[in-house]
Amino acid sequence: MINTDVAVPTDETAGAVPRRRAVSLLHFAERYALVGLLIAVAVFFTLLPASSEVFPTPANLRILAAGQSVTLLIALAALIPLVAGQFDFSAGAVAAASSVTMAGMMAHHDAPLWACVVAALALGLAVGLVNGIAVSVFGMNSFVITLAVATLLGGGIQWYTQGRTISNNISPALIDFGSLTWAGIPRVLLVVTSATLVIYYLLDQTPYGRSLRAIGDNPGAARLVGMPVARYGVIAFAAGGVLAALAGLVLTARIGGATADNGTSMIFPALAAVFLGATAIQPGRFNLFGTVVGVALVAVSVSGLTLAGAADWVNPVFNGAALAIAVAISTYLARRSRRM
Repeated sequence: MINTDVAVPTDETAGAVPRRRAVSLLHFAERYALVGLLIAVAVFFTLLPASSEVFPTPANLRILAAGQSVTLLIALAALIPLVAGQFDFSAGAVAAASSVTMAGMMAHHDAPLWACVVAALALGLAVGLVNGIAVSVFGMNSFVITLAVATLLGGGIQWYTQGRTISNNISPALIDFGSLTWAGIPRVLLVVTSATLVIYYLLDQTPYGRSLRAIGDNPGAARLVGMPVARYGVIAFAAGGVLAALAGLVLTARIGGATADNGTSMIFPALAAVFLGATAIQPGRFNLFGTVVGVALVAVSVSGLTLAGAADWVNPVFNGAALAIAVAISTYLARRSRRM
């Protein structure tokens, strides 16, 4: 007897497999396009005659990795509040203020290293708590209040330093930590790696991290289901403040002191990296691994341009353009993901 129930492929089902493959390829391209761009930029400056002699050398790569440790820590500091849907423009100023606090205590008060570290981290925690309470408890605009705090800290730095660098009586142990290596790996990189792994665990492997993402996606719905939105927001800003202070500690170790910089020059490359990261790995969402790739892309591009002999104005123009493009793309991807 002949079985007449065998399904005969139609034009619609026959075209389903190619469509699924096309969609899968599109998702893969969205997730890893930034990684491909990073590889392409690195290959370009490796082959470019103006930078090929220095760019791919192990020494330059070590300098590049160690030099971007501060940027990555500030980017992570900004990332945590951004996951909760809030801006923190004070991260660069907190890093600068923590650096000045450490160097000032050593230079002017002969304080031991451990006390300077504790004071710097305590400053970051205090600023983070102030930001978190102002935004999450009192409902102030995060953009405005953190920008105000950054301006206030910048003025305090100028007042304390009188516009001068603090470089005397800095702990040799701290300087060694910032300049030496372990098994060819810069010591500061080990601290940055540890901090990155902790933040990865916090954001991706804990109920707090998942709740923070839910708050960032829809704070109203998070309140309705009973999430402690205000408390989690305060914790996010406090954690960001501590990370920014840790960046200040690494900065002091790297340069052997503290400058009168108000931190503005550090926050914009970090923000560019965070928003670039939102276009990769988890497109449309702020995520840690995308941020790491974003920091690497900004660092490799700026290093290559510098070695190629680019003019001084090229680096800030690049950072600004990268930030603008990243914001536009990440906003588009976020809106599209909500519609899907």
